[in-house]
Amino acid sequence: MKLKPTQKNNRSHILWRYVVISAGILLFTVAIVGKLFATSVVHASDWNDKAMKEMERVDTILPERGDILADDGSILATNLRYYTVRLDFRSERFMENRYRLALDSIADSLATYYPRQSRDEWRAHLEKPLKTDPEKRPRAFKVISGLSFSQLEHLKTFPFFNIPNPNKNGMTVESVMKRSNPYGAMARRSIGGVGQTDKCSQVHGISGLEMALDSLLYGVPGVAKRIPLTRNIGSWTDIPAQPGYNLRTTIDVRLQDIVENELNRVLDSCDADWGCAVLMDVKTGDIKAISNLEKSKRGPGYIEAVNYAVMGFEPGSVVKPISMMIALEDGLVNNLEEVIPIGKSWAYGGGRPITDSHFNASLRVREVIEQSSNIGMARIITRGYDSNPKGFVERLRGIGFLDPLNTGIAGERPPRFNPNPQRVDLSRMCYGYSSEIPPIYTLSIYNAIANNGRYVRPRLVTNLQTENFDSVIPVSYIRDRICSEENARKMQYMLKQVVWGNHGTGRSLKNDKVALAGKTGTCYSVDPVTHTYNTGRKRLAFCGFFPADNPQYSCIVLTFYPKRNMFGAASTSGQVMRNIALKMYSRGLLGEAPNFAEGNTGTKRPMLYASLQDGLHSTVRKVTGAPSELHPAAPARQPKGTVPSVAGLGLREAINTLESAGFEVSFSGNGFVRGQEPAAGTMARAGSRIRLTLGV
Repeated sequence: MKLKPTQKNNRSHILWRYVVISAGILLFTVAIVGKLFATSVVHASDWNDKAMKEMERVDTILPERGDILADDGSILATNLRYYTVRLDFRSERFMENRYRLALDSIADSLATYYPRQSRDEWRAHLEKPLKTDPEKRPRAFKVISGLSFSQLEHLKTFPFFNIPNPNKNGMTVESVMKRSNPYGAMARRSIGGVGQTDKCSQVHGISGLEMALDSLLYGVPGVAKRIPLTRNIGSWTDIPAQPGYNLRTTIDVRLQDIVENELNRVLDSCDADWGCAVLMDVKTGDIKAISNLEKSKRGPGYIEAVNYAVMGFEPGSVVKPISMMIALEDGLVNNLEEVIPIGKSWAYGGGRPITDSHFNASLRVREVIEQSSNIGMARIITRGYDSNPKGFVERLRGIGFLDPLNTGIAGERPPRFNPNPQRVDLSRMCYGYSSEIPPIYTLSIYNAIANNGRYVRPRLVTNLQTENFDSVIPVSYIRDRICSEENARKMQYMLKQVVWGNHGTGRSLKNDKVALAGKTGTCYSVDPVTHTYNTGRKRLAFCGFFPADNPQYSCIVLTFYPKRNMFGAASTSGQVMRNIALKMYSRGLLGEAPNFAEGNTGTKRPMLYASLQDGLHSTVRKVTGAPSELHPAAPARQPKGTVPSVAGLGLREAINTLESAGFEVSFSGNGFVRGQEPAAGTMARAGSRIRLTLGV
């Protein structure tokens, strides 16, 4: 049978295609074989070198950073994983209609549990991607960020987000590890922060304790090597990373709250530029609270500032008790009743005549501190050091005043005195000029006076802890003693007279609950342009201890440039210390029950209760004092008679808000407020109990 011409052509075309395909396969096979030969034979040594380099590669395993804890073990800084929820509006099976129907419910849920936006704002945010063309809708639209794991799991129960198939709801989750401060801005500058630096891409401490003790907190990195597995090359932990130490600090959260609130209150009243306050335990040197506040440049109010406690300033008259203590120890004065000539001024050393803020023809030695006499202090010190001004600086060095304190606070610097002072420098240094002294150093000497002469070292850290290690850092002393007990008692008496004497510069601080002892100090700031004193910009200080007759706590407060209401050291810095002492007394933190009987104060104070729950232990603490005095008033956001919303706030802010509104508070858990009962907006009588649930 003969094939038709058309059939012959088709057959020849098919055969030709087979030839072409076969030739292609053959060429491809040859290429593969050639490449295989080149790889395994010709270039075998090159590939072996690359494999060896990969095997020799060593990866660093980053350690887990240690926590910073308060004195009671509560967390001040820790590592938490935060989650960001996104939606892919172009996922393969995205259920747009169901999403549109659920918008109101999702917005309601988000506004209830995350009141950073209102319901309408949440709805507008969620609806925004739907207003664009379907082809241009985002594939990673951010719904919300900064969620904890428990919050993420809760979010997955919201309408639409509870769809288990991610292709249908388009939900994706990103996570990042961040350093978290559960108490917010509390002592933030002292605790410090972490971050990357120009020199290192790894996360290290960049301020505060985080930086000063970074070598302990950071831990020890581990080493991972590359090993050949069945199908690829994987990592194998050769040396595991060692987590950093957990640091237990001396910070008392209750006292920190008091100090910050009282400092903020006075700064706001006098419109000062900044302020600093440090509270220390007399016997141990434990820094129980430290606060640095400055005016916010972005709006009203005060925010955490640089750590002024370790920065050098001319101290002003708060240095006079240090000079007087040396005078007593050196025998320059022996009789506190000795009369010192004062007068209008006293020319000494070739400089400008020394003057006092008010005239006295003469003063007894014990009145020099009480009335803050520059002339009296200079006359006493020059008795012993007139011919050897440098000897006064060496005397300060001898008692350890110029030694590094090593408190653990980053940026700490020692006092600065002219190493070769002239006579005129001597007369100025002894009453607070021609020197730079960080407030923490001044406080350390006052603390030694309150401690009967024993010079304990201020500290911020008491324990180093790991899973299998707990090291207690003992109380240490800069000098076992800087003055005799007798002279310490004389100094305690003179400092008490500053407040309780008839002519004391701090007599406005008298109160019948907690006796204060201390010293006022006023110093003019140096103009950075003219390098001369600006008499209109004062730095006001008060340093002392309380209770005066049985010192438990020492305290220093600085206020810079007040512009209204209060302009004196006692009425600004001294008032902060007075308020701190009274607040501690009202809360029973000075070792005895407060006495607010009607016959004693003239006003009966209400009793407030707070249930404190920690794990399996629960106690009820009774606090005496008017709510407006115990906590700063917060602006009411709910109608009168309804429960304010505190969702998302830290514990102290929540308690302040609720107690200011007249409610009692109980709480459980740690971290931020995640729930409240009754709910926000509920009508409730004053005195009703609000139960808060906390979480991180």
